[in-house]
Amino acid sequence: MNIRKPFVAVIGAGQVGATAAQRILEKGIADVVLFDVVEGMPQGKALDLMEAAPVEGHDRRIVGTNDYCDIAGAEIVVVTAGLPRKPGMSREDLLGLNAKIIREVCANVRAQAPESKVIIVTNPLDVMTHLARKTLGFPPERVFGMAGILDTARMRYFLAERTQAVPRDVEAIVLGGHGDLMVPVSSHSKVSGKPVQDLIPPRELAAIEQRTRDGGAEIVALLKTGSAFYAPASSVCEMVRAILKDEGKPLPVCAYLRGEYGLRDLYFGVPALLGRSGVRQVVEIPLSAEEKQGLELSAKKVRQGIDEIDRLGQPAGASA
Repeated sequence: MNIRKPFVAVIGAGQVGATAAQRILEKGIADVVLFDVVEGMPQGKALDLMEAAPVEGHDRRIVGTNDYCDIAGAEIVVVTAGLPRKPGMSREDLLGLNAKIIREVCANVRAQAPESKVIIVTNPLDVMTHLARKTLGFPPERVFGMAGILDTARMRYFLAERTQAVPRDVEAIVLGGHGDLMVPVSSHSKVSGKPVQDLIPPRELAAIEQRTRDGGAEIVALLKTGSAFYAPASSVCEMVRAILKDEGKPLPVCAYLRGEYGLRDLYFGVPALLGRSGVRQVVEIPLSAEEKQGLELSAKKVRQGIDEIDRLGQPAGASA
């Protein structure tokens, strides 16, 4: 393979995986190995992306493969493999369906890229990240999930739309599990430096927070035959760049907690500093009493999912 190190392996050549590969290439961040079990699909998408390179003007390379051996030596492995949500299906409905896929993928990643940093994108995100780390056996700092950047981006757009601002001028952060109980933190949200709580009436702000929670489901309902992939791919790309460039800047990610925010032994959406070693540090921010309560409820739901996936993983006849 004519791939230069450090390179990124993307597992799953569907909409999210292929678009994430496109973003990484066209922003000049890294070369990419695109893997999928479907014969011909990653090869065809990789060829299509390389044929776009002369027009896009980048010098990055991508190869498609059906062989896990080709991801050997990857600096970062992005796992997008899994079944997408369908209309009326929650992220949690995917639990059992995607658990088998994650176990198989991570067993191969452990064998072929044991020094890699692994970004999980497969839903339900928090639970799949927990399962991935358990299967991989890697230090928690090298296994984390993409969710907070996406949820935060959605909130930033909704706030920009309401205030007629440019999205890049909007600051926001969304914490908690990547599901119905995620916690948009309006107390830390600003538009051009002004607190959104001073710009938007409470009732309207609450509606924007709820739309943020329902952001993925809204797109699923509109598409009818798929789920979001442009914004998730951009969010993956942001994490990959932060790691490879060793930026150490705070980004909302699904990281392992060791007591931060009063939570322990849990993968959960929080701000964290990302660099070449993975998650350098979880960043704690002050929260209102209502936001703290919301975070506790979200954590409780994530723990329920983790308990369920751990039970599903037990051998037949084992005690629950």
